[in-house]
Amino acid sequence: MSAEATNPGAPLRKRGRPRIDLRRLGRVALLGPVSRDRLPDAIGHVAEAHRAHYPDADLAILRRAYVLAETSHRGQMRKSGEPYITHPLAVTLILAELGAETTTLTASLLHDTVEDTDVTLDQVREQFGEEVCYLVDGVTKLEKVDYGAAAEPETFRKMLVATGNDVRVMSIKLADRLHNMRTLGVMRPEKQARIAKVTRDVLIPLAERLGVQALKTELEDLVFAILHPDEYERTQALISAWSGPEDPLTEIAGSVRSTLREAGISAEVLIRPRHSVSVHRVRIKRGEMRGTDFGRLLVLVGEDADCYAVLGELHTCFTPVISEFKDFIAAPKFNLYQSLHTAVVGPEGAVAEVLIRTHRMHKVAEAGVVALGNPYTQDGSTATTQAEPADGERADPTRPGWLSRLLDWQESATDSDTFWATLRADLAQDREITVFRTDGGTLGLPAGASCVDAAYAQYGDEAHGCIGARVNGRLATLSTVLNDGDTVQLLLAQDASSGPSPEWLDHARTPAARIAITAWFDAHPDGAQGSHKSRPDAPRPQAQPADDTSNSRARAAGRAPIVAVGTPGAPVRLAGCCTPVPPDGIIGFTVRGGAVTVHREECPAVARMRAIGRPAVEARWNDPGDRSGTPDYRVTLVAESFGRPRLLADLTEAIATADAAIVSATVEPPSEQRVRHTYTLQLPDAAGLPGLMRAMRDVPGVYDVSRAQQPAATG
Repeated sequence: MSAEATNPGAPLRKRGRPRIDLRRLGRVALLGPVSRDRLPDAIGHVAEAHRAHYPDADLAILRRAYVLAETSHRGQMRKSGEPYITHPLAVTLILAELGAETTTLTASLLHDTVEDTDVTLDQVREQFGEEVCYLVDGVTKLEKVDYGAAAEPETFRKMLVATGNDVRVMSIKLADRLHNMRTLGVMRPEKQARIAKVTRDVLIPLAERLGVQALKTELEDLVFAILHPDEYERTQALISAWSGPEDPLTEIAGSVRSTLREAGISAEVLIRPRHSVSVHRVRIKRGEMRGTDFGRLLVLVGEDADCYAVLGELHTCFTPVISEFKDFIAAPKFNLYQSLHTAVVGPEGAVAEVLIRTHRMHKVAEAGVVALGNPYTQDGSTATTQAEPADGERADPTRPGWLSRLLDWQESATDSDTFWATLRADLAQDREITVFRTDGGTLGLPAGASCVDAAYAQYGDEAHGCIGARVNGRLATLSTVLNDGDTVQLLLAQDASSGPSPEWLDHARTPAARIAITAWFDAHPDGAQGSHKSRPDAPRPQAQPADDTSNSRARAAGRAPIVAVGTPGAPVRLAGCCTPVPPDGIIGFTVRGGAVTVHREECPAVARMRAIGRPAVEARWNDPGDRSGTPDYRVTLVAESFGRPRLLADLTEAIATADAAIVSATVEPPSEQRVRHTYTLQLPDAAGLPGLMRAMRDVPGVYDVSRAQQPAATG
């Protein structure tokens, strides 16, 4: 494979076993006269590679599959002049080197038999089981589709449908394309270019999405050589000019080994040459190439914790380039990739990029889903058959979220051209984020996705009625771009006839959202009239004067006896920013003038007080019998609602019914049909607060009532 993809199975490979040259596989011996207890020479290479990953694998099924494939393909020749059996052998060896399990290798050997020979699916099922039959059938469906330019959209639509339930079908297809690309030189230049473009636009991004970097990097180089021959030759000349014993990475690698050895960290330090496309990208980015730009250091360790230990030693003993640090262990990429990335300055100012990962991470980084074994057995073993679940669905734990999304929206695509355009756009996304739902679930979205995308990902067509969102607890517009780790709550209108706004298409990044919005407007030509607009009947802002400062201080003094603080004799007042009431957890801080201000423990002001070093004062609620005077419980509540007539009247009636007095109230101007009310209320008994909040939430149109958390001065 390519330099970048070199040695994907190194951690599991027996030391001393020579690496197989996959490009020469087509010239190995064929079936030949062998005894019954011996594997044919040709399949022996596959068996050796497979046993390096699965020492206890049963090879008998591989022998039977090879015998069937060889006898059924006998007499068929490739355009290169080689016997056809060399193709399934090469494809199978590629997968064996990546660590594919026995079932996948068996199907790979047979992947062309049903399409190109007299072998039937029933024969495959009878001899090798349902699982192998399923995989062979999936690959066969792909082979039946014309790869002509006019058929491309429908080609890959069918590919997703055929392979979406099992990523192993995609793995076989990618290995199949890799071997075909290696031998593409026998075809006419125009056909080479056409196949290379399809590989570039769809299959390489699929390899990236599946995490199979070993296939992706070699496919990139092969496509680069066909579509950009001059740039390819120039890049190859650069690589040749810098190769040799004076590689500056060699000296840095030696220093890293010594540093880790002295620190007592067991690690393997390797030099990873960049593949051609990677070198080309670096040259475009930096202009003049440096000796260390042609490769990277790879540090392999045993445990996750060792990765961070290596990072600490490198950043301590070398000058780190902080801007190059990325932690893909704590936050893995969407395609399962995990690694620490950094860069350090070596002797004479040479900068070396360093990848730090465990052996297991390295295997997954190279082979992606191929390295995860059989997804339909609990232990990833090599079982060749697996019963279908009772509901008839195949649950694949290795199927990434992006693939599930593609399968969902391809069913909704109105035509093949729309599907093709959205497929390429989605595959072009190279990063995925995870956002959390308030019900505990998660949503996988491409980077740059907005609340519009989250709405359609969670609710499908019901998202047409979405009127807003809360992101991390705060109200947000639907155009808000989400970040990895955000918590999002989508707010739906009660009016089932509501439709999307035309502006949503400007904020939608996912195919599912764009297709659904477009379909709604196609079905509702007058959609602009039914889409979300600010309603004229939304209440106008109203406000009552807030109490003046002197009266507030007087009432604060009257409330003080309900709280005891650890500073005897100090004036006590309850903070207006969070308006604590029993049984809130509370804490006090001494402010100017010696008074103690009491806050709720979760009030943002508490964190600010601690940050500036303000000492906390113990505070607790007095028992009712210990309180003097008439308690004056103040609380500030925020009600969020949809705009409608009489909303303000209904809310104030609910407050009055709960025996609460309104001290002040403000109503913000309506935004996207949403209205925010803030009330400061006086309660006769703090025990009535939960009932009051429930009564306010029960008012039609109100979707949330919460305690205020307003900024407060640290004074």
